[in-house]
Amino acid sequence: MAIPELPSLWAGVQLAPFGAGALWLQWGLVVGSSLLLFLFSPLAKNTQQFFRAVRHKKAPNAFVLMGSLVISWIFAKSITNAANLGLAFGLVGGVAYAGYYLSFVVAGVVIYQMRTKGGFKSIHHFLGQRFGTSAIALFSILIAFRLFNEVWSNTMVIGSYFGDMGTASYYWAIMVFTGLTLAYALKGGLSSSIFTDVIQMGLFAILLAVLLWIIFEPTNAFTAREAVFSGSWTFATGLNLLFAAILQSFSYPFHDPVLTDRGFISSPKTTLKAFLWAGLVGAVCIVLFSLIGVFAQSQGMVGQAAVEVAQAFGLVALLVINFIMITSAASTLDSTFSSFSKLLSVDLNLGNSLKFGRLAMIVVAVLGTVPVFLDAEILSATTISGTMVIGLTPVFLFWRKEVPKISFHLSVGCGLVFGLLLVFQWFPESLIFTQGEHADLLWVNGWGILVCMGLYLVPLWIRK
Repeated sequence: MAIPELPSLWAGVQLAPFGAGALWLQWGLVVGSSLLLFLFSPLAKNTQQFFRAVRHKKAPNAFVLMGSLVISWIFAKSITNAANLGLAFGLVGGVAYAGYYLSFVVAGVVIYQMRTKGGFKSIHHFLGQRFGTSAIALFSILIAFRLFNEVWSNTMVIGSYFGDMGTASYYWAIMVFTGLTLAYALKGGLSSSIFTDVIQMGLFAILLAVLLWIIFEPTNAFTAREAVFSGSWTFATGLNLLFAAILQSFSYPFHDPVLTDRGFISSPKTTLKAFLWAGLVGAVCIVLFSLIGVFAQSQGMVGQAAVEVAQAFGLVALLVINFIMITSAASTLDSTFSSFSKLLSVDLNLGNSLKFGRLAMIVVAVLGTVPVFLDAEILSATTISGTMVIGLTPVFLFWRKEVPKISFHLSVGCGLVFGLLLVFQWFPESLIFTQGEHADLLWVNGWGILVCMGLYLVPLWIRK
């Protein structure tokens, strides 16, 4: 899950202070784990297995689907942001960031109703039926940009663990990591993605438990009570972000095909159960990881929370944190390849075959890697932020309403405008009623959603 309005935190946990041996050990973790995932990943022999993860005529059960959902959203930038928010605001920072996991509950309930009461088989099916091909085209452009962004944003995180941006080791790490992840994604498509997600979720849970054991070790004099009562529950110290996250949760999940693709592969009841549990488990994981930042705050550390804590505890902690980042980034990346492949092959019906699906994966891997050789300003210009898609809020909240086709374009277009107002800081300060960091994020989203809803419903009232 990328939340673009937060700072881009690509500075990784560097191993240089521990010598070349530590760096080679990390290379071993990357290559070894990827080869094992390739070895054990299922081979997709038909399109049902490749695009829908249906094996032996069975779709993923609730536990498998839940694990896949959680780990596909908990990735390098997310957990780095969580730790840094814990450092900045205390526990409230982690809770605020965890607010985005309401997205699973919203998407789970809406998709369940769309399937059981509307009979829709995918998000694209719904949009095509209600709003026509132009809506499908606009929506597909938005999610294609998102998937494109997911490739370079994750691989740049990995590259930063091996060297500074612009160095040979940085670029080699990105290309090797991308190639290895692409290899097992090509093998099984969504089947491989979901299968490896379960393994990666297990690894993440174990590694997170190790980190928590390290920071709460009695000699550190850091207690659960200190963690719980850290920070201040005010708008300026975290609540701006919490409420902004809640507002965005009603639109953000629907422009993420990694999430929505998993909403249509198992039975409606199984899917709903998986989404609800994923919301709870994902939020808990984010809050727990933010405790690393809370610990850093208690020790007076500054800078990147995960970096400072890991370096303070030595090589073992450093490798654990790096491996968490690598595991979570790989999960998001293979899911991105699968979703882009399904977008072109199935949703847009450009070539529903294994050959075309695998070719689409290669295309997005290559195109998504090109931006790592560009500067950060160009990358920021290509990002589709959460605010830019708030126009999807009424589209899915009011999905049962039969509105004119123009309603979709008015609402989505309005969301893009408000997203640009935030990016370029053109939003009037007189309409921002709280203080502190993320105040503009909160109020741009609040006012923007109200205007989007109005524009969505106005054509319906005029028609009446």
